[in-house]
Amino acid sequence: MFESIRKHSKIVMLLLFLLIIPSFVLVGIDSNYFSEKSAVVARVDGHDIKQTDWDNAHRMETDRIRAQSPTLDAKLLDSPEARYATLERMVRDRVFQAAAQKMHLVTSDSRLARSLQEIPAIAALKRPDGSLDAEAYRALVGAQGLTPEGFEANVRRDISVNQVVGGVMGSAFSTDAQVKMSLDALYQRREVQIARFNPADFSGKVTPADADLEGYYKSHTSDFQQAEQAAVEYVVLDLDSVRAGITLNEDDLRTYYKENLARLAGKEERRASHILINAPKDAPAADREKAKARATQLLEQVRKAPATFAEVARKSSEDSGSAGAGGDLNFFGLGAMVKPFEEAAFAMKKGDISDVVETDFGYHIILLTDIKTPPQPSFEELRPSMEAELKQQQAQRKFAEVAESFANGVYEQSDSLKPVAEKLKLNVLTASGVTRTPAPGATGPLANGKLLEALFSADSIENKRNTEAVEIGPSQMAAARVTTYTAARTLPLDEVRSRVRSLYVAEKSAELARKEGEAKLAAWKAAPDKAAGLQPAIVVSRDQPQNQPRLVVDAVLGASAATLPAWVGVDLGAQGYAVAKVNRLVPRATPNEQTARQERQQYLQWLSNAEGLAYYELLKDRFKVQIKAPRPKSTQG
Repeated sequence: MFESIRKHSKIVMLLLFLLIIPSFVLVGIDSNYFSEKSAVVARVDGHDIKQTDWDNAHRMETDRIRAQSPTLDAKLLDSPEARYATLERMVRDRVFQAAAQKMHLVTSDSRLARSLQEIPAIAALKRPDGSLDAEAYRALVGAQGLTPEGFEANVRRDISVNQVVGGVMGSAFSTDAQVKMSLDALYQRREVQIARFNPADFSGKVTPADADLEGYYKSHTSDFQQAEQAAVEYVVLDLDSVRAGITLNEDDLRTYYKENLARLAGKEERRASHILINAPKDAPAADREKAKARATQLLEQVRKAPATFAEVARKSSEDSGSAGAGGDLNFFGLGAMVKPFEEAAFAMKKGDISDVVETDFGYHIILLTDIKTPPQPSFEELRPSMEAELKQQQAQRKFAEVAESFANGVYEQSDSLKPVAEKLKLNVLTASGVTRTPAPGATGPLANGKLLEALFSADSIENKRNTEAVEIGPSQMAAARVTTYTAARTLPLDEVRSRVRSLYVAEKSAELARKEGEAKLAAWKAAPDKAAGLQPAIVVSRDQPQNQPRLVVDAVLGASAATLPAWVGVDLGAQGYAVAKVNRLVPRATPNEQTARQERQQYLQWLSNAEGLAYYELLKDRFKVQIKAPRPKSTQG
């Protein structure tokens, strides 16, 4: 039978094609058929943001930031806080896009053109005749992984989105009287005397019995919960591990040396002097023609007597920065000068005088005075840097191939990570106390939500199978497996007795401090002259809190000043209690004109931001925003 199928394989394939394709046509292809199912992490206007969308967006954001700041610690970019910030930006963008669509906010071609011209990197691509260098433009946006059409669509969308909230924020205004009233209240100062009642001073009075500890434990069992946790093994595949397995060929190194010597040796620099006749690009045509004629006249003069170039530059050049030095511009490399000037200077020989060169600044006459060619280092001198570069290049090319082998390996031998680690020369790492959510401040593979989700899946916990290979960063994958799993439980009293005792003593000490503070407050209010224990008077304000807790400063500044002195008590919770006596209001010094102007601008900015945020919250409610991913604890509040 199998021999018959083999002989008629083409006919069999045709039959299968005819049988399978119609089923897809009739039933349809589920979007998850070809793509991995992904959890929904947020929803905006009925549209889902999935875990894969979040991961991709964060990867792109990370790549962008790393390109701008190569020395930035990559761990900071993969923290739970950074990842959650990316999700919040995605939600915000989706909200504004939905609003722009509902409001029919569109961007005209002329508005798009103006916005593109306002981008410095694009404005620099203009030719002298005002046209855009299309190839350079394509290369510029291509470096961001976009086509010109895709880039312009993004800019067009951003302009429409900015109109949504821009009108609200731009309409914020306030009168001088409102600004003064608000700022005077914000920066109001008060002279106060404070007495602190610290729990530590009362801890010696707390002697808990076993019954007290048992009662506290029973009433606070939620404080002694141990979350489910696991001991795990994991392996990481990244560019470093791929690079470590690469051995370079000596011939390849020598070929690389010959092809890249000029680049590796350093950039050639040139020294030139010039005579400039100013003629801005937006000057009238008649003025530019006049300037060009003047430059042509000076060119004829210096070509007849090249030795007078410096003297002519001092007298006639309109570049105030170099004229005094005879037009000398010192040494410069490629990219330091405007393009027409650079092209002319780097095409000349030492001692040459150029024709008249036109730039956006005017008309130049260039004298090339020197050429500095960097010394060519030997092969052995460059060997370490060449080996590093070549290995990095080969690792980047090889990573996709190794990543496929890694993914297949952890799947095919799902009961152990050792085979794939041995095959690819990776280290099997271990960790204990791993939980379903990343620990605050956690970094690395075990801070990745997608890997933890796979690690705590039912199959992984029950069968101790390898997770799939999960992309945890740019050119970085990981797989893990649970070796020991402990379900969530309430820790017994005997295990946490010392902790229970500390918490009990702290709570009772804070209560004693509060009671003592409240008693003193009542006594001092009744007999102010007998108040003892108050600290010397200080002047506090919101911008100068004098190291006082925020709760104390807010209470002091919020106390009624109708009758002074005024007394306030502040419960600081675990930090005890504070009693404050407000003696008097201290007038705020009138700011000088510059400071007042800056404060007004700052106030209007605050007001504008507040109205923008309020409008955003309104839009979130209108478009029924739901963020299902938990906020990292360190960013709450």
